[in-house]
Amino acid sequence: MTPERTGTTEDMLMRVQCEFLEMPGLRLTEPQARRLWGLDAASCDVLLAALVEAKFLVKTREGAFMRVDYAAPIKAALRPRRRTAAA
Repeated sequence: MTPERTGTTEDMLMRVQCEFLEMPGLRLTEPQARRLWGLDAASCDVLLAALVEAKFLVKTREGAFMRVDYAAPIKAALRPRRRTAAA
């Protein structure tokens, strides 16, 4: 990877982060992200994966990407097991 390419990648990461910070609640699918930022599929996949790995974005069950700050955690309601009487 050349230094110019690294700078471009870092600039794109910064741009994407800024867009998610400027628009709270922004949710984008990968195709929407590709269109918005003018990226090819491979570049977009790498970019989104890097932001998910950095815990900046999370991928929802529906396949959309959104900021971790706005992801609603799902808590399982744990109920104690009932004991059945042995016959």
